[in-house]
Amino acid sequence: MRNRCGVMRSLRTGIADTKPRPQVLRTGASFRPVPSLPLDTILAGDCIEEMRRLPSASVDLVFADPPYNLQLSGALARPDQSVVDAVDDAWDQFESFAAYDRFTRDWLGEARRIMKPDATLWVIGSYHNIFRVGTILQDLGFWILNDIVWRKANPMPNFRGRRFTNAHETMIWAGRGPETKKYTFHYEALKAGNEDCQARSDWFLPLCTGAERLKDGDGNKAHPTQKPEALLQRVLLSSSNRGDVVLDPFFGTGTTGAVARQLGRHFIGIEREAAYRKVAEARIEAVVPIDPELLRQPAAKREEPRVAFASLVEAGLVRPGTVLTDAKKRFSVVVRPDGQIQSDSIIGSIHKIGALVQGLPACNGWTFWHFDVRGALQPIDALRAEMRKRMAG
Repeated sequence: MRNRCGVMRSLRTGIADTKPRPQVLRTGASFRPVPSLPLDTILAGDCIEEMRRLPSASVDLVFADPPYNLQLSGALARPDQSVVDAVDDAWDQFESFAAYDRFTRDWLGEARRIMKPDATLWVIGSYHNIFRVGTILQDLGFWILNDIVWRKANPMPNFRGRRFTNAHETMIWAGRGPETKKYTFHYEALKAGNEDCQARSDWFLPLCTGAERLKDGDGNKAHPTQKPEALLQRVLLSSSNRGDVVLDPFFGTGTTGAVARQLGRHFIGIEREAAYRKVAEARIEAVVPIDPELLRQPAAKREEPRVAFASLVEAGLVRPGTVLTDAKKRFSVVVRPDGQIQSDSIIGSIHKIGALVQGLPACNGWTFWHFDVRGALQPIDALRAEMRKRMAG
C-alpha cells in the first residue's frame, strides 16, 4: 500500500519466495520485458486506472466485489423507527444504468486482460447488479463455469414487509474464455471436506458479524459490505494454489488479502478510499499464515499420468493367467498376455468386460477387478498406483 508520503510498499506476508521478479514476454524474435508485479500490495487509486498499469496475463485469480448500485432513494428505517446503516456511500452511486454498465465493462475488460489464459474470475453481487454484470461478462468473452448462491444464515429482515427477505447473494465464477480448459479446481479436496459428497453451488454461510466485523474508532462498521472470511476461504481453496497471485480490484477492508496471506497466496489489492486502506493494512499485518505443509494439495486424479493395464503386464506386476474377481467373487476373468482379460469366450478391456458381466453400460475396471494377495483381495488400482510410482521414480 502507500504510506503518507504516497510511496507504495508491500505488506510482509510470510509467503515463501515473495520477491517480485521481472517477467519476459516473447514477441517474434525479440524479448520484451514486463514490469514486476506489486505483490502483496494495496494500490491506492481508481481500480480501472491501476489495472491498466499491470502487465497482461499476469494473475491467476480475480475476486471482485464491485459496487452493487443499490439505488437507495432515502433512509431505511426499522419498525421502531431506528435507521438502518445501509449502503449510501458515494462509491456505490451511479447516475444511470448506462453509467454503471460502462464502468462494469471497463473494469471487467481490464481484469480479463490481466488474467493468465487459464485464470478464473469470481464476481459477487445482489439482484441489483449481478444480472447486468453477467451479461457484460459474456459480451466480453468470459466463459461462465458456475453461479454460486451464497445463502446467508443470518440475513437482514425485510423491515417494510413488502418483499421476500433478501437472504442470498450470487457469485459468478468464470474462465477467461471458452478456451480456458486447465483452470484450477480442487474437486477431490472439496469432496473430501464435504463428507465425500460433491461440493454444491449453494453455500450456507453467515454474514460477517461479531469479532470479525471491523469497526472504526467510533465503534461503527469500518465498511458496510464487509464479506466473511469463510466465503473467501472457500473461493481461494477451491480455485487457486499456494503461491498464486490473486487480484482484488475492490479491496475494501482487505478480506481477500487477509485470507490470501493466511492460505499462502499472493494478493494485489486496489482501493481508492484511504480509510479502508488503513484498516486493511493493519488487518493483514496481524494475520498468521497457516503452516505450508497443511496447504499442500495432492495431485488430482485426472492429472495423474495415464497407465494402460497392458503396461502392468509388461512390467510383471500382473502375470498372464492371473485370475481377477470382483470384490464379492461373483465374477472371474483371466489376464491375457496382451493386457486384455477373458471371461469364458469373451475378450476385451478391463472396463468393457466389467460392464458386460454386470449387464451395465459402463464400468471402472480399475476399482471393479481385484487380485488375491495372501488370501485378501485388493483392487488392481493398487497396482496402477505402484506403476505410477515407478514412472515418477
